[in-house]
Amino acid sequence: MRISCGVTPDAVVIQADTVKLKGLLRLPHDAISIVLFAHGSGSGRLSPRNNFVAERLGEERTGTLLFDLLTEDEEQVDALTAELRFDIELLTARLMAATKWVLRQECLQALSVGYFGASTGAAAALSAAAQIPQVTAVVSRGGRPDLAGSALSRVRAATLLIVGADDTRVLALNRQALRQLSCEAQLAVVPGATHLFVEPGTLEQVASLASAWFADHARVSRPVTGAK
Repeated sequence: MRISCGVTPDAVVIQADTVKLKGLLRLPHDAISIVLFAHGSGSGRLSPRNNFVAERLGEERTGTLLFDLLTEDEEQVDALTAELRFDIELLTARLMAATKWVLRQECLQALSVGYFGASTGAAAALSAAAQIPQVTAVVSRGGRPDLAGSALSRVRAATLLIVGADDTRVLALNRQALRQLSCEAQLAVVPGATHLFVEPGTLEQVASLASAWFADHARVSRPVTGAK
């Protein structure tokens, strides 16, 4: 498929076993890295919060891939049962399929790969990073890294856990998870923020922290200079 360079997202379709997942790919002309987003419950490629962060990353030479971890039918089931959003094995498999798709694209192969996970998507990001050595950095926003279980000790990608100061339960879980990580890892607490970072200026802080983290840990052989 033809992938264009620019801040306007391209619609893409990712094959993951027997299902097709819809995605949005942003690829700046001078990109040095690409970040795959793993969203949380009831969210997807159209998440306003994740798209805000993606746009900010694009300003810092970082391409982004936002995609639906669940199909439309699965989303309907999950809306009733809330079971698939906690199926970390399934979410991890979908994220790994998307990562392999990225690594197959000629104009993306030279880019450093990172993950941005939110809520239960953060557990999937860490679980996938533990299995894919090309992933150099992970950022979690209000995530549940504890749900990654034993995979935490196998993560080698530099990991930044961002949690709102007023999201007390999740903050405690992140502090516990931080102690299980043996990679380079930090916990950033955003003052005055709750779980969804809806307070004025808090999501901007998330975007700034994430952008700096991915830039500091990018390893790339050459920048993207044109579409293939």
